[in-house]
Amino acid sequence: MDIHSGQAESGRDDDAERRHRILNEQGPLINLAYRLLGSLADAEDAVQEGYARWYALSREQQDAIASPGAWLSTVVSRVCLDLLGSARVRRERYVGEWLPEPVPDVMERYGRRPGAETDPADRITLDESVDMAFLVVLDSMTPAERVAFLLHDVFRYPFTEVAEIVGRTPAACRQLASSARRRVGDARPITAPAARARVVRDFKRAWQAQDIQALINLLDPSATATADGGGRVAASLTPIEGGAEIARFLVDLARQAGTLNLLERTVNGQAGLVATDRGKTVAVYAFEIAGDRIQRLWVVRNPVKLRVWTQPSA
Repeated sequence: MDIHSGQAESGRDDDAERRHRILNEQGPLINLAYRLLGSLADAEDAVQEGYARWYALSREQQDAIASPGAWLSTVVSRVCLDLLGSARVRRERYVGEWLPEPVPDVMERYGRRPGAETDPADRITLDESVDMAFLVVLDSMTPAERVAFLLHDVFRYPFTEVAEIVGRTPAACRQLASSARRRVGDARPITAPAARARVVRDFKRAWQAQDIQALINLLDPSATATADGGGRVAASLTPIEGGAEIARFLVDLARQAGTLNLLERTVNGQAGLVATDRGKTVAVYAFEIAGDRIQRLWVVRNPVKLRVWTQPSA
């Protein structure tokens, strides 16, 4: 092999290694975008847009970027900020209540088969920053507030970098994050995982038994149940308020459905339930629990948001 062919082969190896490093950023980017947007589909679109902008650069421009991962994170964050603004307009036309897209635990989906991950959901790291209650609170924030808080408090970006992404001063971003932090702290009760799992299990048994009094005992008197059908399937268009009202609604639903096939599953890192019909997931239930009472029940029925819950074939 002459020196020129050796240099060419070395160049190809360098290019392959470079592509590999860039593609390895997909997992962290999906994690970032999902938390910013609350939607796997939108998160995947944002990440794809980030990669499209990277590959639109010349080789010289790429070489001038010291940290491609940091560059991609910045670009994807800006794309997400734009999407959050347009999402508010889209949701004005959404049928019924909009809820974040729930994500499963990859181990519950695949067992321990190595290399089985195929969906964006499989790249999501399940921690308290993807808890459904956390995402619902985030969705009540302004786009700038949400991005400033997540980038700084969850992903540890310094406020100088947050400011460049959000288009505000570091001091303004500090205020945005502080305001968001107070909202999160005020809205999220803390319950031990074992206690949460026990309450969810008791809820499942009471619902399957159509035991209305047991359900009332598990639901906080001021509990709220919110369903997201997206206009594609039957779902309450407005939240149901009051523990007794929710219990009666659930028992009526169970009587109409007959046998309820409910599975205890991890939903966004917390104990939840999945309803299936002939092997197909038709609803995912997430809970906010304080002590031994359910304060919030979120039901995602929109089939577009349930695609990743279909158990993949072996």
